[in-house]
Amino acid sequence: MTERVFAISVVKTLQDAGHQALWAGGCVRDELLGLTPKDYDIATDAVPEQVQKLFRRTLAIGASFGVVEVLGPRQDGQHLVVQVATFRTDGGYSDGRRPDQVVFSSPREDALRRDFTINGMFFDPIAGQLHDYVGGQNDLHARVLRAIGDPHVRFTEDKLRLLRAVRIATRFELAIEPQTASAIRAMASELPVVSAERIAEELRQLLVHPRRVAGVRLLVDLGLAGVILPELMTNRDAPCVEHWLRFMDLLGPAPSVPLAFAALLLPVSVATADAIALRLKLSNQERGRIVWLVEHHESLVEAHRLRLSKLKGMLIHPGIHELLALHRADALADGANIEHVEFCERALCDWPAEKLNPPPLVTGADVMALGIQPCPRYKELLDAVREAQLDETIATREQGLALLRKLANAATP
Repeated sequence: MTERVFAISVVKTLQDAGHQALWAGGCVRDELLGLTPKDYDIATDAVPEQVQKLFRRTLAIGASFGVVEVLGPRQDGQHLVVQVATFRTDGGYSDGRRPDQVVFSSPREDALRRDFTINGMFFDPIAGQLHDYVGGQNDLHARVLRAIGDPHVRFTEDKLRLLRAVRIATRFELAIEPQTASAIRAMASELPVVSAERIAEELRQLLVHPRRVAGVRLLVDLGLAGVILPELMTNRDAPCVEHWLRFMDLLGPAPSVPLAFAALLLPVSVATADAIALRLKLSNQERGRIVWLVEHHESLVEAHRLRLSKLKGMLIHPGIHELLALHRADALADGANIEHVEFCERALCDWPAEKLNPPPLVTGADVMALGIQPCPRYKELLDAVREAQLDETIATREQGLALLRKLANAATP
């Protein structure tokens, strides 16, 4: 059973029990565009307690807001999941994110509290009927992103919608309706009330999209970039900006999150890139990879002239393919050749593992056997022997031990 078939069955169960039930929001938009929805949401006049009585496996993840997850059969080891929400209207949004209270209501009232017209439609998959109270279908045909009702009110309810507008317009190649765009510009400075984690997630989705450059241009044009990434907006002349955008465009259709962020942050220093990643509360893994990519974005420009130890150290790093993608895009954006990238790719393909990353010839136990306890010098000795091994000036354990003793004796007063 597919998620779509399961979502139809949930609607049918609700309707057979005498309730109104419709697909809602993004899945309706995607179906109208001929796309496969990421997930299916259902809106109904049944309250959470009624929904839970109709289905054997449910999770009341947001019962106070009228939201229940209905679990279906397992697919690829996981249950199919459909969210079922009671038609509602929302009270005030004192925190700029969640409604202070909700009142169960009608489909029309539920549509009017949603963010954008293209996300405010309902569809009955049993009857094959569209319910559009907000003009979403017309806007979808016209390729327009329009806030439902007063855009200032919609954005006041949840300031993250300021960023969501950019991501949605980018993803579906929509023009943002003038009043909606004007409201975004006027309210851009209020975006920081949104948690860093929610902002980061919007940026993740935007930056890995094939049309990321259009999205970045929108962020700049609407004044959002200067609010969430002010470091990128200082001292930028037009040629530099265009090179930067060409460079981001050349990352390919589906870059990793760290690669996309590294490209975005390349104009700033390593320390600033680290500070931005920390401020956005990116994961430690993402942050570490981003900083490494920014730090080494020029390290392989003359790869064929690097010491073998330096080159191999770069080639065996887990982020090497992202780094090569960064180098390739930067060179192509500048109209330069990519011989250094191709050289590294050949090395990765042709050099066996024992050449690229052979087992160390000596270990910490060998250093300690010389009476040297863990300390900065301890690591320096291990690193020096490892460099010699990767430079291929030594190749056996005996040679490694001999070099270790020589280096240790030279350091003894």
